[in-house]
Amino acid sequence: MDAGARPFVIDPAGRDIHGEAERIRALGPATRVELPGGVVAWAVSDQALLRRLLTDPRVSKDAYLHWPAWIKGEISPEWPLFAWVAVRNMLTAYGPDHRRLRGLVSSAFTVRRTAALRPRIEAITARLLDELADVPPSTVVDLRERYAYPLPIQVICELFGVADEATREEVRRCADSFFQVGRPAAETAEVLAHLQEVLRGLVADKRAHPGDDLSSALIAARDEHDAPLEEHELVDTLILFLSAGHETTVNLIDNAIFALLTHPGQLALVQAGRVSWADVVEETLRHQGPIANLPLRFTVEDIDLGGGVVLPAGEPILGCYGAAGRDPLVHGRDAGAFDVTRPSKEHLAFGYGVHRCLGAPLATLEATIALPALFGRFPGLTLAARPDDLLPLESFISNGHRALPVLLS
Repeated sequence: MDAGARPFVIDPAGRDIHGEAERIRALGPATRVELPGGVVAWAVSDQALLRRLLTDPRVSKDAYLHWPAWIKGEISPEWPLFAWVAVRNMLTAYGPDHRRLRGLVSSAFTVRRTAALRPRIEAITARLLDELADVPPSTVVDLRERYAYPLPIQVICELFGVADEATREEVRRCADSFFQVGRPAAETAEVLAHLQEVLRGLVADKRAHPGDDLSSALIAARDEHDAPLEEHELVDTLILFLSAGHETTVNLIDNAIFALLTHPGQLALVQAGRVSWADVVEETLRHQGPIANLPLRFTVEDIDLGGGVVLPAGEPILGCYGAAGRDPLVHGRDAGAFDVTRPSKEHLAFGYGVHRCLGAPLATLEATIALPALFGRFPGLTLAARPDDLLPLESFISNGHRALPVLLS
């Protein structure tokens, strides 16, 4: 694309995420786009190129080091995406800082801790299904609100030892705000500050009363090793898990249910045991990735992509993960079709390289428990609205539905 051409303007409300992804892809593997607030970035939709950039040391996540506009104070707290860049955790760290933070979090968020959650996930799932079974016949139920949403927030709060119901509701409300980029800018900034305050209170409580939870484990890692994890990094790490870790799982479960209900032939294959629920999860992650576009990365130096395209140093990059999952160069001409029998379901829904999501195993565990339990309990489940009438989330980042109305039988 001609670097002097007018950037493609991203719709902040994400009203046509996949149509927009196709239009961005048509402009080239990397093209300039205008984000909310007038910030111009390079959108990368080509899966191979995105994968390459995600492992390139010349690409950073740290705006404080590598985004001149941020360093000069040109990006105000009122910018709709401010919270995505301002937090200091492993999502926004680079180089040695990232290795330090990821190492500490990995030592606390272990495979054992994830596996130990299975009985709790199964119990929460069973309770939610019992509540749905009590709904009077012919009643329309919003499965996003009644099932896809409460399961992950309860799991993530238990993982972090958030027992107080009021605190859980505050966490949920604040986590939503990170992805609703269309809300007033002042409100977005206020929500970030409020969530940090809530989590500082949680840290104080866990320091005084530690338990067998991830919050206590992270605090112990900070306090026992000459404070390698700064207090603000600890709080922002909790924000990362509580917000991003929750939202992705909600959308994954929501999108998988919708895909199966709108592709009854595919559902029949799963119920007949001809494909696995893991296949359903992986194809959903490819076809309807829970995060469509992820802000932001930054070029440390000029990067020549070939073909006359150069990403100049100090410019932001938007990873178009939803577009990469439907890349026809990887998945062929039917890349836009949902097909659980697809031999290769290659995607970047959880990132790639050193920043690959640590919570990916937990998200897939929840989905592979929640989906067969739901369809096993309610085999006559049907959508209660035309698919085209379901509204997407008001976000170009988060990919899901505002509501998922169904009839249980």
